[in-house]
Amino acid sequence: MDNPTTQTAPRADEGVKGQSAIPPPQLSLLRRIEIPIIAGFVYWALRLIGPTLRFEVVGVHNAVQIREGGEKAIGALWHRCIFPAVWIWRDRGIVVMNTVNFDGQWTRRVIERIGFGTVQGSSSRGGIEGLSAMAKRLEEGNHVAFTIDGPRGPRYIAKPGPVILARRTGAPISTFHIGLKRALTFKKSWDLFQLPFPFSQAVMFVAPPIRVPPDADSESMKQKQAEMQAALERVRDRAESWFSLSEDEKDALRDEWREKLDP
Repeated sequence: MDNPTTQTAPRADEGVKGQSAIPPPQLSLLRRIEIPIIAGFVYWALRLIGPTLRFEVVGVHNAVQIREGGEKAIGALWHRCIFPAVWIWRDRGIVVMNTVNFDGQWTRRVIERIGFGTVQGSSSRGGIEGLSAMAKRLEEGNHVAFTIDGPRGPRYIAKPGPVILARRTGAPISTFHIGLKRALTFKKSWDLFQLPFPFSQAVMFVAPPIRVPPDADSESMKQKQAEMQAALERVRDRAESWFSLSEDEKDALRDEWREKLDP
């Protein structure tokens, strides 16, 4: 995806709003009332906490090479780091797949308001329609992204959507993870979701892009799925351990990613 330090990508309200032929589930009156309340709370949490976060990006060249090649990327991240990810990638018109259930309905309100587009679908409902819509958005010139172990887990097990989409469209898969120095971890949530404390330091590791040949057979697809899983684990482990390292260890890791992980 584009260098996160740039601010030139189109906003989601420039014709990239969510579309879906998948009917939402019937919700009780209480649930319908809760949707705008929760969405408003999360939106303002992003707006208040996000500007205070201090980011470092390791492996940013892996994102820049996609932009410089004139390509659009398929982003993949673990659900745990969705809060800082939404903030750093805001206002770029990136299209994400979100569910049609209760959580998906309030989430959609938040992310569209902060500069994302949406398509509706999940691994359990509307998956084929969702992938087709994501392919169309790529063809229209938008980056797309998946919270790859969502919407309900299992945690840190990547679903195959990005690999399927990459074979269909030729777009590269860009995996990344964001670690936080100070955050509240929701230990009872399936994803161990993290809410950063204001003014926390954050680090984002971006792995080299993964490409899937258009003629990939089932065995090749399994290999690419394993490659994506390994890349997601690698960026997670590096980002989550970052703030326990000494400055010399951090410098060595920066050099390793700059020199050895170039494709």
